[in-house]
Amino acid sequence: MTKKIYTLFIIFMLMIVSIAGCSKNDVETIGFVEDSQEEVVDSNDEQEDEIEEVEIDYEKIKPNEAGQIMVLMYHSIGDEEKIFTRTPDNLKKDLQTLYDLKYRPISLEDYATGNINVEAGCSPVVLTFDDGHQNNFNVIEKEDGTIEIDPLCAVSILEEFNKKHPDFPLEATFFLNGGTPFRQSEHLEFKIKYLIEKGMDIGNHTANHIDLSDTNDPEKIISEITKVNDLITQYVPDYEVNTLSLPFGGKPQTDELKQIVIEGDNGQYKNIAIVEVGWDPYKSPFDKDFNPYAIHRVRASDLQEYVKGCGINDWIQRIEKGERTKFISDGSPDKVTVPEKYKDKIDVNKIGDRELITYTLEETQ
Repeated sequence: MTKKIYTLFIIFMLMIVSIAGCSKNDVETIGFVEDSQEEVVDSNDEQEDEIEEVEIDYEKIKPNEAGQIMVLMYHSIGDEEKIFTRTPDNLKKDLQTLYDLKYRPISLEDYATGNINVEAGCSPVVLTFDDGHQNNFNVIEKEDGTIEIDPLCAVSILEEFNKKHPDFPLEATFFLNGGTPFRQSEHLEFKIKYLIEKGMDIGNHTANHIDLSDTNDPEKIISEITKVNDLITQYVPDYEVNTLSLPFGGKPQTDELKQIVIEGDNGQYKNIAIVEVGWDPYKSPFDKDFNPYAIHRVRASDLQEYVKGCGINDWIQRIEKGERTKFISDGSPDKVTVPEKYKDKIDVNKIGDRELITYTLEETQ
């Protein structure tokens, strides 16, 4: 069973290109195309109910779904900024910066499968948290026996920002390891169910946080992955844990073992996305070279002795300067829109039944 059931509203776009037309754009549609139709509705006055025509302002939005996407890597949330620690204030600043620059969170699963459903003109971003630290999701027990979520933990900060900005979805993946994720065993069931009910995701980080490049034993790899999955499904049986974060970024040494990491030998699990440590944004899911089992991440830190110019704000600035091509959404999960010059980067097999639309813009003098 998949994690979420998505209801897709199909919007038909009529592209009008003529000498007397109002658009300055030349548009080409490639691949799967669905003819728009008029729907006639019986009514007392026998009037036609016309389908609304939706048009993208290419000059304004400049959609490019061949661009790159940041997958942010967080670990601990604490009082002092350290190599693997982000302060609550800095996490809040990160979210505000992303929001102001029109980044919108999507799930790692949606990224890997190309289900990019963000507003036209916005850019998807993926938020991930490794290791299942207590400060990722901390519960405070009150004197009267009730509990509340610590306002300084990652989950609370994400929720509060979403409440203030409903157009910034509550999407994040928490990669768990160890026998007691989030470090409060008495509240583990509550936390796991809470995250899933809120629409956030849980991924696998191996039971003992092992470096997978240091083992040649397929059974050990399977055990490390299945133990975490079994722990989660113990509380939510229908939940599918299908994403994995490689501890230390360690990759198995052989193709056989790499395949074992992706999928157990007897179908014990099947990962659709595997994230590395990484230092940079990664490719569009429609890119010919996109590999869902080797997704790079950007370290959510500003400590230059650690990130060496490749931290979260470094990359945000570099992307805005054009050092990397930014993924800009066309607003429809059923279409893939790219400038004509990026058409050759797209793998038509990866777009599936989506329409591939290319366009060119008139250069102004």
